[in-house]
Amino acid sequence: MSGRIEWPTLGLLTFCYAVWALGTTAAAEWNLAFGIALTALAIAQFSSLQHEAIHGHPTRNATVNAALVFPALTLIVPYIRFRDSHLDHHNDAELTDPYDDPESNYLDPAVWQTLPRWLQTLLIFNNTLLGRLTVGTAIGMFAFIQGDVRRMREGDRRIIRGWLWNLPALVPVALWFAFVAQMPVWGYLIAVYAGLSLVRIRTFLEHQAAERASARTAIIEDRGPLSLLFLNNNLHVVHHMHPRVPWYRLPQLYSQNRERYTRRNGNYVYRSYAEIFRRYFLTPKDPVPHPLWKR
Repeated sequence: MSGRIEWPTLGLLTFCYAVWALGTTAAAEWNLAFGIALTALAIAQFSSLQHEAIHGHPTRNATVNAALVFPALTLIVPYIRFRDSHLDHHNDAELTDPYDDPESNYLDPAVWQTLPRWLQTLLIFNNTLLGRLTVGTAIGMFAFIQGDVRRMREGDRRIIRGWLWNLPALVPVALWFAFVAQMPVWGYLIAVYAGLSLVRIRTFLEHQAAERASARTAIIEDRGPLSLLFLNNNLHVVHHMHPRVPWYRLPQLYSQNRERYTRRNGNYVYRSYAEIFRRYFLTPKDPVPHPLWKR
């Protein structure tokens, strides 16, 4: 393998685009439900590959990496906004902070007390895995867009630029659906929502409230299909400690230093995603108000 190009990542990205193309064309024509499911899997995999690009893969050139994952297959998640907010999230000292961690699912307890009962009920349901798979994407995107709109009104040019760049990123998808795709647009919207919901299996319990910052990040020792779909990001402590290490090297790094990582994160470890489904499919993993909030 060349030291400049990570061929496993580039090969998987090529395969992902091929599956997306197949899902929106021949597969959708043969059986629409199958086409939607195949496309949703490709979109979830694409989101994981965008995450790799954010962290400097598969090349050493950030512009090339961005170009490789720039088409807006997810439609409503601009790559530049994903990049900027995710890199902000990698400030480990602020993990789970309701204000400073853009990927936190916790709320300030004072804010929580002001919410109407129906909204509290919805957010509690969202803290079950079933809730995260069904309403989680809608809740997450609403909060994300609402926050960005507020900051754009305040004149944040970085946010404005991130959304404007999504317009040219939509062009190849629009042209594909105008001239090539055999899937109806409404079917693709379902696939996008389903794909983004699959990603929420990974993000469901990646971080927890803990006094010690290093104990806030999970390890899920899964080596099955979901591990591939999420590009081993289930070994989340390893990723946070070594964000520049490519996905295919994380399992070996973890196996060689398992005691170190589990000690670091306070044994916040799950054996598999099956265990997570059993424990939290209908049971909330965490409270919505941050249980350790002191601000």
